[in-house]
Amino acid sequence: MNDPANTKSAAWDGTLVKTWLERRLAAAKLDQAMADRRGYEAQDDYDKAAAEEWACRALQAPDCTADQAGFAKRLKDLIAQDDYTATGIYDDIRFQRHVRSQLRKIAKMAKTNEGFEKTLRYQ
Repeated sequence: MNDPANTKSAAWDGTLVKTWLERRLAAAKLDQAMADRRGYEAQDDYDKAAAEEWACRALQAPDCTADQAGFAKRLKDLIAQDDYTATGIYDDIRFQRHVRSQLRKIAKMAKTNEGFEKTLRYQ
């Protein structure tokens, strides 16, 4: 009963994770600019992109991508935070929710070590 899905285990690649974070950070900035140009109806999109930028920047600041355990610990610490502050957002509560959602998404990716190879702008 060998399941090929369970036997596939890629080694952690901190450089790939760092590249993924850099590209998602750049994409989030572009998404914010596009949402800003669209105006009032795109405020949620702006806050969502700002949350992704915040999460990627917070994970880049300390070089925690070198090993999977350190990256997971940094994510856990960030998720446990009570408050996430940013300037220029439209709705603080919505922004907080989007940051937590983004951090949980990245935590799931880190746990399974999948998804970091997707470095295209749109995911």
